[in-house]
Amino acid sequence: MTLVPLPAFADNYIWMLQDGSNAIVVDPGDAQPVFDALTRDKLQLAAILVTHHHPDHTGGVAALHAATGAPVFGPARERIPQPFTPLSHGDSAEVLGLRFAVIDVPGHTAGHIAYFLPASAGRAPLLFCGDTLFSGGCGRLFEGTPAQMLASLDALAALPGDTRVCCAHEYTLANLRFAQAVEPGNADLTQYTAHCESLRAQGQPTLPSQLATERRINPFLRSREATVLRAVRDRAELSADAAEADVFAALRQWKNDFR
Repeated sequence: MTLVPLPAFADNYIWMLQDGSNAIVVDPGDAQPVFDALTRDKLQLAAILVTHHHPDHTGGVAALHAATGAPVFGPARERIPQPFTPLSHGDSAEVLGLRFAVIDVPGHTAGHIAYFLPASAGRAPLLFCGDTLFSGGCGRLFEGTPAQMLASLDALAALPGDTRVCCAHEYTLANLRFAQAVEPGNADLTQYTAHCESLRAQGQPTLPSQLATERRINPFLRSREATVLRAVRDRAELSADAAEADVFAALRQWKNDFR
């Protein structure tokens, strides 16, 4: 299986897995990039996976299903274009001999899910996490609570370190600027930022990231680390015994306000 990011809109990626004959797409907010790729590579669309209900992730679903008949899988607790197979934590989507495990990751939206594909011969694990986890960041809390998002990120951070993280937006450089404000002394972050800047200068995506890297550089996966705790407490004037969810909420608000 080959993993391909299909650019859409200003900064979305529609992720495609294809084997030379068939393809799976994740979060097709726009049908046209998918149609173009299917035509170019002479592929049949085998399935559509959706992580959450926002239009930039679902806008192309109806047209793709109507044109190809490909089955649609999506979160059980969100409004996804019909017909679709509703999925919740512990369920799986089986397509082309691949078994995608479903993880509930509320926070960005109330019913957001992620798809995890374990490693197989010659292929590292894959995580399609929509707008929950970004490289160097996390999604805004539109419908969920800080405690929910923290628990969701904890669940993703517990996956194998070599997991390739397939985020849905090219937000990396902006996220890393914020991360450096939080942890200016993080040498791993400095090195990773230079790497990502080089990729973007060449017109290349910074994604997929790797989960082990995110654990070292992403402040939203590091909200319990002493350096991050100190920075957030100093800025938000939190007490030393502030709850973890309150620290995370203050970190997320800092990012919301960061310019």
